[in-house]
Amino acid sequence: MSIPVDSSRFGRPGRRPSTSHAEIEEAGLRLFAERGFDAVSVDDIAAEIGVGRRTIFRYFPSKNDIVWGLFDAHLDEWQDWLRSATADLPLLEAIRAGVIHFNSFAPEVMASHRVRMGLIMGNPTLQAHATLRYAKWRSVVATLAADRIGCSSADFAPAVVGHIALGASLASYEQWLADPGSDLLDLLEQALGVLGESIDPGSGDHDRSTREGED
Repeated sequence: MSIPVDSSRFGRPGRRPSTSHAEIEEAGLRLFAERGFDAVSVDDIAAEIGVGRRTIFRYFPSKNDIVWGLFDAHLDEWQDWLRSATADLPLLEAIRAGVIHFNSFAPEVMASHRVRMGLIMGNPTLQAHATLRYAKWRSVVATLAADRIGCSSADFAPAVVGHIALGASLASYEQWLADPGSDLLDLLEQALGVLGESIDPGSGDHDRSTREGED
């Protein structure tokens, strides 16, 4: 799979453009898709965009981090969004809205996102590296749950909610990667319906009846 490159971002011919997180990430994902993650080195990515390896490490601590892009920054933005946009929603609806928001992407980036998630979920090295990122994601959901329940995010119930929400999301991604014709957001909606049933039995029936009434 080849990820399209917008050449207009690279400045005037003959002039090396300023390096950015996005440029390194784009080049890395493209090379990983073409050659495989383990076959591509940081030097290969540096050569692809015409910089030294030290420049790459100024933006990303390791090759593994390139696959994740600006994930940590997106998590911070997501937590702020959850606080402001879901304040009036019940907990389960807030989680559903939050997960859908976090995983909504413009059509033009879906090809590169599929490469990214295929790498993360299919490469043993990246799966091990993902543990820390998944823990941070779960922490955002657990904090949301704790705020609604009125307890610490380290307590058992919010931790369980975070794990269940992550499991529903990962199951959706596994199905999306296995079936190129599937719709990611539709799968997430289905999985989060199961999440609602596991936390609040009967909530899925309520949601379905509500949607049917709207139809």
